[in-house]
Amino acid sequence: MSTEKEVYDRQADQYEALIAREDYQGNILRALQEITPLAGRVVLDLGAGTGRLAVLLAPHVERIRAFDVAADMLRVCAERLTASGLTNWQVDVADHRHLPADDHFADLVVSGWSVSYLAVWDPEHWREGLDAWMDEMKRVLKPGGLIVLYESLGTGNAEPIRLPHMDRFYPWLDEMGFQNKWIRTDYQFKSLEEAVDLAGFFFGAELAERVQKENLVILPECTGVWWKKV
Repeated sequence: MSTEKEVYDRQADQYEALIAREDYQGNILRALQEITPLAGRVVLDLGAGTGRLAVLLAPHVERIRAFDVAADMLRVCAERLTASGLTNWQVDVADHRHLPADDHFADLVVSGWSVSYLAVWDPEHWREGLDAWMDEMKRVLKPGGLIVLYESLGTGNAEPIRLPHMDRFYPWLDEMGFQNKWIRTDYQFKSLEEAVDLAGFFFGAELAERVQKENLVILPECTGVWWKKV
């Protein structure tokens, strides 16, 4: 099994095959629309990956810029946005903490399953990384602008759990004053064979074995949504 970093750097097409099966109920966009209106908004999507959020949001906003440190992920994101026929988008390789965007440029920052890596991948400097990220959000957002984050509360779970490897990140969000709720973002696969293959590819053999044993063509997933005005 590849590490997450290896997947993001070199296996974007297979990753997109997995993500294309996620959130068949449409709760990701619905949750955001319940938090804030989208029409006329200039949006930055951080850790955009293969375009999970950018492709959803582009039809609803004035402009969206998608950033990721992994060029291969952005290649797929750009392909998907091009296929949409829309022209109100741009993709750029960039770190969350150093964005090529003007001061007070955006109305809304969104990020899915990404900001937490600043803590998870650098445990010795997790607070410095997250605090630098928050400072950058205050720079790029207009006064009163909004941050909305989607982060995992358990794949394979019907009810939310706080994941042990994110034990620094969740309390930091509380400390920063983020509001939160949770949604289901279940995967719906075309077949059991596909479910086993794609679940194993990203989540590992243990979950793949459970998918096989329990015939989980629909794989439950819980996702937290956190939001804060700056």
